[in-house]
Amino acid sequence: MALICVIFDLDGTLVDSERLCNQAFLDLLPQLTDTVESLIQRYRGKKLAQIFSDLERHLCQNLPDNFEQHYRQRVTELFSSELKPMPGVIEMLETTNFPKCIASSGPPLKIRQALEISGLAPYFGNNIFSSYEVGSWKPDPGLFQYAANAMGFLPSQCVVIEDSEVGIEAAAAAGMNAFQYVCNGETPLSQAGDAESFDDMLKLPQLLAQLAHSTRPIVPLERR
Repeated sequence: MALICVIFDLDGTLVDSERLCNQAFLDLLPQLTDTVESLIQRYRGKKLAQIFSDLERHLCQNLPDNFEQHYRQRVTELFSSELKPMPGVIEMLETTNFPKCIASSGPPLKIRQALEISGLAPYFGNNIFSSYEVGSWKPDPGLFQYAANAMGFLPSQCVVIEDSEVGIEAAAAAGMNAFQYVCNGETPLSQAGDAESFDDMLKLPQLLAQLAHSTRPIVPLERR
């Protein structure tokens, strides 16, 4: 069996945070008439600056200068009271023995808060990589490439677990395998390329084992 490194997205993949992040927009922008579900589909995986720009176009007005501060505070409040891991995630992590890390577009503080509240922090330690630290946002491959290098693996030795189209695109651009997690009856991405979709986190350990068996063994790089 080849040694592989599993690179996990966080929001919407390991933790059920997409609903809360988009609920914060509705809480702070009463003039916004969209549903949480429609906002999730519209903004899944997108960079926050892009979301803000789209909201301004959608509402035909500029957001307040301090909107990001209020938004992050509201997300923190919602996380503290409601954030949970996605179904089956803890059981999956308990049985996934490959090296693993987080590569998220969120800022480091938000990532760590989400991991602590959801009980997932012990499974990743310091193996956490943020777009805000790396300076690369999906669908650019830079974040995944940085994570692979920091973990001591070649891109061909890595598999990305993502729920968003931009994440799947980033994995493909980085030369990595990918599995797309779909939940709540959602339709797999039409542009997911070679990414295999799955709808139950308890299926992931077997998928990873099958991938490792089919991958040519490569000696991992010395960890940076």
